[in-house]
Amino acid sequence: MEPCPTPVRPEAIVVGGSAGALNALSTLLADLPDEFTVPMVIVLHLPRRKPSVLAEVLSAKAGRPVREPQDKEPVSSSMIYVAPADYHLLIDQGRTFALSVDEPVNFSLPSIDVLFESAADVFGARLIGVLLSGASADGARGLKAIEDAGGTAIVQAPEDAAMSAMPNAAIALCEHACVLSAKEIREHLLRLAGSDRA
Repeated sequence: MEPCPTPVRPEAIVVGGSAGALNALSTLLADLPDEFTVPMVIVLHLPRRKPSVLAEVLSAKAGRPVREPQDKEPVSSSMIYVAPADYHLLIDQGRTFALSVDEPVNFSLPSIDVLFESAADVFGARLIGVLLSGASADGARGLKAIEDAGGTAIVQAPEDAAMSAMPNAAIALCEHACVLSAKEIREHLLRLAGSDRA
């Protein structure tokens, strides 16, 4: 596998997915080493108006705390954040989180595009966007915004994804996206953190 080009050390990783993405996320987050300190922010499409247990599920996989951020909370290193149900999650210029109850985007609340586009504005070339399995086009436009800002766009390979519509939409829109299996995405992200456990 040729590694994805990443000219500068990332300051944040944003991850999006929908149907079938939980398995890929489990692979990405499995037993993360302590030296993996780049903050990760995850939007997974969730059932509306139902309490989410996603943070607890992913925390068990990662072996470190995973939680939903509060409005105006700073983005902190070594943390894994998940968007709460029924809110768009954004990152503001002060590198703090913002929660929005605006209308759904791409029929989704939270929307992957909303997080990715706001993060691209803040982190620019020091951002990695990862789009996983899903049955909609949400995230493709946001991943293109990351690419246009000089960041790194990574897409789960359609043949590796449980649902290929979301990866295919991103590949069609992003000229320079790295297309990798979930296992390869994990290996690449661990290399960025200087871990020898890839």
